[in-house]
Amino acid sequence: MLQRLIIKNYAIIENLEIDFSGNLNVITGETGAGKSILLGALSLILGERADPGVLFDKTRKCVIEGIFKVKKSQVAAFFQRHELDLEDQLIIRREISAAGKSRAFVNDTPVNISQLSELSSHLVDLHQQFDTLDLGNADFQREVIDALVNKPAGLQQYHQVYLQYAQVQKKYKQLHDSRDHANKELDYNKFLLDELSEAGFGPNEIEDLDSELQLLTHAEEIKNTLNRVFFQLKEDEQPILQQIKQLQSSLQGLSAFHKDVPGVAARLLSSYLELQDIAGEVENINDQVQYDGVRIELVNERMALGYRLLKKHGLHTSGELLALKEELTARVDNVLNLDEQLLLLEQEQAQLHETLLKAAIVISAERQAQAAPFEKKVNTLLAQVGMPNARLKVALTEGELNPYGHDTIEFLFDANKSNQFAPVGKVASGGELSRLMLCIKSLVAKSVALPTLIFDEIDTGISGEAARQVGIILKDLAKAHQIICITHQPQIAGKADAHYFVYKDAKADKVTTSVRLLSQEERIDKIAQMLSGEKPTAAALENAREMVR
Repeated sequence: MLQRLIIKNYAIIENLEIDFSGNLNVITGETGAGKSILLGALSLILGERADPGVLFDKTRKCVIEGIFKVKKSQVAAFFQRHELDLEDQLIIRREISAAGKSRAFVNDTPVNISQLSELSSHLVDLHQQFDTLDLGNADFQREVIDALVNKPAGLQQYHQVYLQYAQVQKKYKQLHDSRDHANKELDYNKFLLDELSEAGFGPNEIEDLDSELQLLTHAEEIKNTLNRVFFQLKEDEQPILQQIKQLQSSLQGLSAFHKDVPGVAARLLSSYLELQDIAGEVENINDQVQYDGVRIELVNERMALGYRLLKKHGLHTSGELLALKEELTARVDNVLNLDEQLLLLEQEQAQLHETLLKAAIVISAERQAQAAPFEKKVNTLLAQVGMPNARLKVALTEGELNPYGHDTIEFLFDANKSNQFAPVGKVASGGELSRLMLCIKSLVAKSVALPTLIFDEIDTGISGEAARQVGIILKDLAKAHQIICITHQPQIAGKADAHYFVYKDAKADKVTTSVRLLSQEERIDKIAQMLSGEKPTAAALENAREMVR
């Protein structure tokens, strides 16, 4: 529950502290005194966006601080998830600097606004006048029924399976689209692959053929040159080898006369042996080189095919051609495998759908079980708050699977026992919506672990006995929850456990908003003023005493 609210330098509030009771807290005051400003400040520590224009003194920062008493089990998961220190007392602080920068803290640890909003959802339900619009919202209506069912673990488990189901559906659609697109290209890719497979080029084959063609087309020139070299080395009238051998023998004969001659002779012998080996190699090469016109024609045809394929695909080497062949093979295989993958996804999708359907049937049955008792209780409360002819009906219809089951839930309303039910957001007036929202929240609050409920003028459009009955409902609700209620109705103010009066105070040419907790006699006086005006009559005072009693 909210134990204390501290407001500094906000709107027309300079410095204010309010200690709340744990039951029914009523806030009253003249129109424009600043009652809604209190809720505006409170909403900042509940995660609302900050407006730097709200600073009372533009030279100082604004500080809003709320001190809450909480059950650790209620917020333990949040604190563990965000690695925050959890204590028995929870202090939430929001600061807005003079420059307009906003910061938030939980137990003095900085947090972001989304974290603050998440935490506040476990602490406070803030109902303002415009919140009655939620009654016509399908998500709100579903959340009401699910709150009464009060089995969040089952819904969470269903939701997780549904997310998995949605992912499989998305993957199936993407794969199906890919297959359709691939099928359009399959025939062409198979044609290209067949063409490359039929050509059957090996690694570096085109480059090797080019080298072979150079050899074949120059075979005569090569053989003539080789023959000439071999002839001059070995078969000429005075072969080079024979001459070198003779020269070597001559030098060898002089070895005894000069110490350097044997070395030169040995070198000539080495040259002789090397040239002899060269002559043999030349002869071998010459024997291998043969002009082959048929082979030239075959190589030319093979190279023409290779170059045509290279040009067709914008490639340059045999290796690139083989890489393209592998790529086309993979493309064709992928298309052929897509059907198998789609079949597996279909099976997975069917299994998940069956699981979801079974769970949705259980969820739907639980909702159906709560719908009739909920209708009865709401209609009883509506009669209590001055709407005896009004009826609420919960329409549950089965539809497609969605993240929350397969139910479409709609609240239908009949204000005059006409049996002409229509969507509540279209036929209920503002006052009817306010009372209906109170009835619904009073029932939901008993199923949800939400310690504090705040109502901003829930009594709009009602008075007299209806207002008294609203007060009774709030009083009953306050037995298990902390209620903070801004009201203009004396019948509701009379039910308060703590009554706070908001007023404007002029100091040093400045108008500020102040709040004070009223004593018993002050309460009677203020309620009497609410009944009959600024100067209450004796009857009004007596009536006020009766209300307070």
